[in-house]
Amino acid sequence: MNLKLMLDEAVKRYGKKTAVAMGDNRLSYVQLDEASNKMANALIGMGVGRGDRVAMLLSNRPEFVTTYLGVVKIGGIAVPLDTKYKLAELASLFDDCQPKVLVAESQLLKHIAGSVPDFNSISHVIEVGAEGEGQFISYEQIMATGSAEPVAVEVDPDDIAHIAYTSGPSFNPRGVVMSHQALVSEAAISGGGFQQTDKDIVVLFALPMHHAFGLVVVLMTAIAKGSTVVILPGLSISNLMEVIEKEKATIFMAVPFVHTLIVNAIEAEGVKHDLGSIRLWGTAGAAMPANISRKIGQHLGFTAVDFWGMTESAAHVTCQSPEGGGKPGSVGKALPGWELKIVDDYGRELPLNQPGEIIVRGPIMKGYYNNPKATARVIKDGWLYTGDIGRVDEEGSLFLSAGRKKDVIIAKGQNIYPGDIEKVLAGHPKVDEVGVVGIRDEVRGETPRAIIRLKPGEAATEQELKKFCLKRLANYKVPREIVFTDSLP
Repeated sequence: MNLKLMLDEAVKRYGKKTAVAMGDNRLSYVQLDEASNKMANALIGMGVGRGDRVAMLLSNRPEFVTTYLGVVKIGGIAVPLDTKYKLAELASLFDDCQPKVLVAESQLLKHIAGSVPDFNSISHVIEVGAEGEGQFISYEQIMATGSAEPVAVEVDPDDIAHIAYTSGPSFNPRGVVMSHQALVSEAAISGGGFQQTDKDIVVLFALPMHHAFGLVVVLMTAIAKGSTVVILPGLSISNLMEVIEKEKATIFMAVPFVHTLIVNAIEAEGVKHDLGSIRLWGTAGAAMPANISRKIGQHLGFTAVDFWGMTESAAHVTCQSPEGGGKPGSVGKALPGWELKIVDDYGRELPLNQPGEIIVRGPIMKGYYNNPKATARVIKDGWLYTGDIGRVDEEGSLFLSAGRKKDVIIAKGQNIYPGDIEKVLAGHPKVDEVGVVGIRDEVRGETPRAIIRLKPGEAATEQELKKFCLKRLANYKVPREIVFTDSLP
């Protein structure tokens, strides 16, 4: 099965039911289908065909959904990108995936518009939110005048649906290649794990749709099950609580950083809204601090349901029961459709309760885009070697350990690769050597710390180097702390 057929099935079954909502803007399943058809037909008119890449620089909004679906309907490959990326990061990724079309919001496009001609692969740019006529094609004009006729394109289940760059360093890109079949399978598995139905209303808050959590766990699972997704931009906890009450939301999921913000807001202001409609309060992306989990139960009466997965596995592999009762500290058992083992450094399976590398088998990625060597290092005999460390108990519950085999920092649920930061800081004229490590942070989980040796005779301040980074890196990658030293270990 492919994503096009999955949406067709949802349209037949749920028709005029709201699929995506953001404020007063509401799209039914029928309207979502028609809008994505308009985008699909427009892309065909631009010469986009099977296997062509379409880069998406869009925040959480209905236009993200219609664009993504429009791309995959014609056999194109969607490339959702982090809206916080700076020009140098985007240039590296464009060079890797060679997109034929770029779809971007006006406020994001203005920062890179002058450099678009330098990206030789990009033949067309679609601007979302353009005011009046501009130099690029208007998304709004496509929606106003485009054809909503279904596209007559055959899409194979094994075709690539999207490339996700969120799990790799942007200056040494590793694009996770996901097939239609893997995404359709994972959406069904995800929905089963959450016991999700067409009665559910899911609030999408502080989970970017360019990331597997927002795109697959929330959006695609909702389409597969006929649920409604309510998109809430910004990071206002009071708005979140208000929307949960107003929409009578039944599912809310977030990374631990957001749960910490919620607890802090409640302890400062109390609970002002009725949240009784919620049946599933989920957490993933990093380890949930035990005190935050306890306080959520204390203040809201919810048991936080832990689950675990990664971009390379499409979404989540394990999940605690939505009905509660999961073992404290566990991220649940492997969901139906997934196999999980713990192995040593030689790939040999370890006994129960002995920590080792977690490897999984199921609807995993096809590999890293144009990078067979990196793919071969993590996919062996059909098993994905995750680089995460954990153990499995007698009942099959997975417990994650603090260590990781891969060189990555997880801050607020975002993967940060030290090499990205090191490459930028090494380019500063005063820096001789640099190393970046992750340090524990009560709120963010981890934050990057840069250790720097300056060139002889040079002087620099922490603020000076942070500003240098901020011009070249997504803001969440900028080191929270910079330490100067005479020698690097």
